[in-house]
Amino acid sequence: MREDYRSGFVTLIGRPNVGKSTLMNKLIGQKIAITSNKPQTTRNRIQTVLTTEEGQIVFVDTPGIHKAKNKLGEYMVHVAERTLNEVDVVLWLVEPSTFIGAGERHIIEQLKRVTTPVVLVINKVDMVKKEEVLTFIDAYRKEYDFAEIVPVSARTGENTDELVKVILKYLPYGPQFYDEDTITDQPERQIVAEIIREKALHSLNEEIPHGIAVAIDRMKMQRKVMHIDATIICERDSHKGIIIGKQGSMLKKIGSTARYEIERMLDCKVNLKLWVKVQKNWRDSDFMMKNFGYKEDE
Repeated sequence: MREDYRSGFVTLIGRPNVGKSTLMNKLIGQKIAITSNKPQTTRNRIQTVLTTEEGQIVFVDTPGIHKAKNKLGEYMVHVAERTLNEVDVVLWLVEPSTFIGAGERHIIEQLKRVTTPVVLVINKVDMVKKEEVLTFIDAYRKEYDFAEIVPVSARTGENTDELVKVILKYLPYGPQFYDEDTITDQPERQIVAEIIREKALHSLNEEIPHGIAVAIDRMKMQRKVMHIDATIICERDSHKGIIIGKQGSMLKKIGSTARYEIERMLDCKVNLKLWVKVQKNWRDSDFMMKNFGYKEDE
């Protein structure tokens, strides 16, 4: 291990849809955080690990910081705010714009209570002219004293190497926390549940955006095949019909797209069975939230 090796924890914050999961996947080089263009896709602290010659970065992805509307919302905001002080670097991802809206101002207020160095990452710079980027940097610089400001494109990977260098600069010296080949500490079940949920979100229309959760009932390896039974939980009877679809066509579609991706992740054959169950108001019930893996004590 080199004398000047660094390792530490970094969290990625930003409003929904700014491209946090896309950036994470680009940096790590493989898909872990689920990506969807619907808000509130990431609900738990997904940890991914990037190991380089110079150091190791452990990403703690917090749920988005926003004003809470229900118990699930409150839990997500609480986890997000607590994480900010526990990490070595905060990365704040924003859209390329000089307009700093209410959502951004809410985040700036949170950051003012934090002692952690904050790196502002202006994403999607592939969508704007080079000279405009300077005006965006300027607008944000006036609002908060950032440790660094780095423009990137999570989609194309532009300038992401530079971002890694900047992050490492702010991490403490010390040995790595995880082995080289560790990419995530999420239990496999949780990632499987997230993949199924992602495929459901992609396949369904807007009317059932985040009123669904996925519970893994059984996950067992038998004769080189992983058998997975999972239940998609929704909030209304009418939703159940939509998720199942005509003669089960929608559920079949969700199942086959999820199975394909789970097989790639686990690197083995998968037999996936899906059920759909209605649990009214699960997002407002503490018991159900715990049941679906959203635990306060983590």
